[in-house]
Amino acid sequence: MANTDDALARSPEASALRVGRALRARRKELGATQEELAELAGVSTRFIGALERGKPTARFDHVAAVALALGVDIEVTPTW
Repeated sequence: MANTDDALARSPEASALRVGRALRARRKELGATQEELAELAGVSTRFIGALERGKPTARFDHVAAVALALGVDIEVTPTW
């Protein structure tokens, strides 16, 4: 069962959810609304909401723009 749990924890959906939660936490830490962040990042408010809910098919260029607007870096860490 642990292997199945590990696979789920490392799924694209789980990764997207972790990213979305981290970006939402940073936005709230900065005291910004979704509307304000969307304007700063050049994306729609709808996109911000979907991203924060963990949309696994979010466009990377939009995710990167949101991260830049929030002042955070996106890092890749090996899982093996």
